[in-house]
Amino acid sequence: MASIDLLISDCDGVIVDSEIISHRVLFEALSLHVPAEQLHAALEGTFGLTVPSIIDLIEKRFGLAMPNTFDADLRRQSEKVVAEEVQAIPGVREALLAIKLPLAVASNSRLHNVQSSLQRAGLVERVAGNIFCAEMVRSPKPAPDVYLLAAERMGVAPGHCLVVEDSPTGVLAARTAGMQVIGFTGASHIPAGHDQALRELGVAAVINDMRDLPAAVEALAR
Repeated sequence: MASIDLLISDCDGVIVDSEIISHRVLFEALSLHVPAEQLHAALEGTFGLTVPSIIDLIEKRFGLAMPNTFDADLRRQSEKVVAEEVQAIPGVREALLAIKLPLAVASNSRLHNVQSSLQRAGLVERVAGNIFCAEMVRSPKPAPDVYLLAAERMGVAPGHCLVVEDSPTGVLAARTAGMQVIGFTGASHIPAGHDQALRELGVAAVINDMRDLPAAVEALAR
């Protein structure tokens, strides 16, 4: 097994518990156009996807055309609510400070949102500007582009990178990039049985508590 020379973390659902908030705002906006019961089923399993991808999915599934301002209005509302309400994942700051590896963040969120989340989690100095977002690459997760960009900019071969991810979308992106992955299932939005879904995608380990992350990284680094 290759040595681990770089730790790359997702942001939403791994560093901050934001997915549950973003999903609520998205659901409220979409429920003005789609019956709530049908919408619940349609949104199942979509966390980790970009908002435009989810909107496209809903439009195709229900034969809709959202108003031209829908995406921009939703983005503004979601960013506002997340900024007001989001909290760091319990123990994430201590865990990432304890791991003696270079750290990067790779996210489908926009750069200024990731920066705000790192500020909220007290991890700005630890990440040291090593942030890579969907807007920097051709294709967002589940494409591997953002992870490959992080590895390239950090000067580490993909096979020597270890990723922490909560979503199937992110795990698929990291695995396609040729990286090992630790699945995290401790955020508020995680459904029952999610650990098994991540294992089936090839994660090397699954943790439910950030306090277990340093030991999981150490075990894989041996």
